[in-house]
Amino acid sequence: MGKPLGILLISGAHERAHYALVLATGAAALGREVTLFATNAGCRLLLADSALAREPREAEVTARGVAGIGILLEAAEELGLHFLACEAGLRAEGLEAASLRPGVTVAGVASFLAAVGDGQMVTL
Repeated sequence: MGKPLGILLISGAHERAHYALVLATGAAALGREVTLFATNAGCRLLLADSALAREPREAEVTARGVAGIGILLEAAEELGLHFLACEAGLRAEGLEAASLRPGVTVAGVASFLAAVGDGQMVTL
């Protein structure tokens, strides 16, 4: 249903990472193919032990009844989202591929663009 959605996450800020997951899970729940491509500081969302889920903002969000990053990541996996971590972005941040969550593929921007094709793209 609908064109693929590509989400380019370049920020490591909680608000942007959180909303990238909100958009991703919302689109996937509607049956759209979704690829989240994280680069540079955005790669921190895809770490197996992401500090974003422990930030003060995360506690504020969940206390107000909004799904947090941890729940959204679980939902994203259940909905079949594709997670790509930019190879160059990982290097730029000094991160290792081994530190990523299971199911994250390390790839370049060409792989992201190919996955999205003529679909929509959002940058956060």
